[in-house]
Order: sequence, then C-alpha cells, then structure tokens
Amino acid sequence: MPFTGLVTELATLEARGLKRHRRVLESPQGTRVVVDGRQFLTFCSNDYLGLAGDARLAAAAGEGAARYGVGAGASHLILGHATAHHALEAALAQFVSLPRALLFSTGYMANLGIVTALAGREDAVFADKLNHASLNDAVLLSRAAFKRYAHGDLAALEKLLAASAARRKLVVTDAVFSMDGDIAPVPALLRLCERYDAWLVLDDAHGFGVLGATGAGVLQHYGIASERIVYMATLGKAAGVFGAFVAGESDLIEMLVQRARPYIYTTAMPPLLAHALLASLEIIAAETWRRELLAQLIARLKRDVAGLRWRLLPSDTAIQPLVIGANDEAVRVSEQLARRGLLVPAIRPPTVPPGSARLRISLSAAHREQDVAQLVEALLEVEKNS
Repeated sequence: MPFTGLVTELATLEARGLKRHRRVLESPQGTRVVVDGRQFLTFCSNDYLGLAGDARLAAAAGEGAARYGVGAGASHLILGHATAHHALEAALAQFVSLPRALLFSTGYMANLGIVTALAGREDAVFADKLNHASLNDAVLLSRAAFKRYAHGDLAALEKLLAASAARRKLVVTDAVFSMDGDIAPVPALLRLCERYDAWLVLDDAHGFGVLGATGAGVLQHYGIASERIVYMATLGKAAGVFGAFVAGESDLIEMLVQRARPYIYTTAMPPLLAHALLASLEIIAAETWRRELLAQLIARLKRDVAGLRWRLLPSDTAIQPLVIGANDEAVRVSEQLARRGLLVPAIRPPTVPPGSARLRISLSAAHREQDVAQLVEALLEVEKNS
C-alpha cells in the first residue's frame, strides 16, 4: 500500500503527543465562540484589538463587495489591481511612515517574496533562531547562505556579519516573536546593519496595530526610521481582516513588484477586503482605548499567574506564553481548561524547542477583566488537581 509509510509517521506523531487537530468554529471570531455546539471563552486568536467581528468592518466589506464584486479575478500585474488595493497601499505607507507599500495575500507569501527577491546564491541571510517558519523557508528558497544566531544574541550576530564576504547581506527577524511574545531589539539590530552594510527585514505580524501610540507597529514603538529597513506586517491579526503588506523605500518596493514571485504569480486579494481594511486602519488609529485596555489586561495576567508552578515567559505583548514543559502535560492542561469552557492552545515542537511545550495565551482588547480572572482561576484549579 502506498500510504503505509504515512500511516506509520502519523502514528508516531500521535504517540509523541505532536499530532495536531482542528476545531471547527461555528460563530464569528471573538473572545466568545461556538465550537462543536458549545460556547467557549477563548485565548487562542491573533485578533488582538477585537476587530475580526467588528460590525463596521463587516459593513465596509459589504460596501466593497457591492462596488468591486467578490473576486479580484487576476493577479495585480494583469488586471487584478483595483482602486481599493491602490488606496490601501497608499494608506498603509502613510500609516507606518514609509515611502511606499505593497500588498500581499498573506504574511507567509510576503516573507517569501522579500527574501527571494533580494537574496540569491552570492548573498547571505542572518536570522534569529526563533524566527517564524515563513522567514526560514524564504531563506532556503533563496539559496543564499543561511546564518542563524541564538535568540537575541547580538554579539553572535555581529561576529557572523563581520566574517561575511557576501555580495548582499540581510538580517531577518520577527519584530514580536510569535511564540515567546518578546520584542526584538530593533535599534541595536539596525546599528549592526548600518555598521556592516546590511538590510534589516522586520516581520511585524504581531506588532502592527498593537505597538506604538497609533498602532503603527515596532518602528513607531522604538521611534526609528532607516532606508535599510524592509518592513512587513500582516492584516489578519490586529487589523482583523486578511492579507499582508511590505513597506519601505520606493526602489525596494518596485523591485518586489518586478521580482517577488508570490506577488507576481498569484491572484490579488479580493478588493472588498482591501476596502474593509481602509476602515480598519481608521479604527486602529482612532480607538486608542483598545491598546490601553490590552496593556491593562496583560499587566493583570502577569500579576495573577505569578504564583503558578508553570513559568510565564517575560513578554509585554498580547502573546503570553505559559511554559509547561512536557508535550503530554501541555496537552492535558489545555484539555482540562477546555472542559471548563476555556480554549487555550497547547504549542509543541517543532513550533517551539523540545522541552518547552506551552500554553500560548493570546489576549485581546475584546477580553474583559473578569475573563482574565476566570482564566487564572481555572489555571489554579488545574494545577491543584494535577
């Protein structure tokens, strides 16, 4: 039988506590959802500002559908680049204070497009070991020399940069690390890029909309700007809709238009979503209370779980990882919480290093103080009974 090997591999995943299972969502995304006919309080999503189910965005999507139809019908370079796409790119560039922006369908595609367009066999890419899989895959596809450094180890990065004779150098990093929640030391990384003539590619998927006074992301958070920066952010997390964009100098963006294969060879995102995202940007900038409330919820969670035997990693973002350790225990704790009506995902290798399986607690501005209190109470119960 041709699938015998696959059956064995799947059984091995199951035995090691690494097999993943999907839940079927029966309601709009939010902090309270219906799954398998049951209502749950969730700490699962990347909907950091609580906009995924916002009625104003749904109305804007409806307006977009009435104006543009449902599908784009073609790639951007053929006849799929609608007025809504063009307006959104201009609005995004202005929002993050960079000269130009380019839309992609997903952050994964954007990262593949950036790295493969800018780096090749004669080049080198320097990457934090905790980077998102999309950045790692992008480097492998580029065929550039792949140099990885220990998480946040700037001294190790500098040694690698100093020893490199590559034609072009790219330093690529998550801005907010998706499984640890910490923020990259972007100013220090930029100084190294300036010293060793390298580009700095920032994946701000989990910072855009959340960091900075108006939610413009990690660059606003640190108050920095540079022609060396290639900035990527996604639009399906804090922005509540779908897609991604890359922003930077005009010549950089033009090179991506000409060379980024995931941009060139795929149908454009539905323009109705671009229309909805224009409304999302206005909400993100105007409703500062969302970021303020999120900060309060983060502080409360960190304070209230301090007595648990499980360790909360140091993070000031909406991603709050509670390290359990063993794969089976992380799954068991997640299941115990689900029985109490709370969904918190167990994250296991290879997404995180072996021995660091964890609950990835994601907070949202749509959560309430009592939601965090309910989560903490449930964690204390599970710990006591385990």
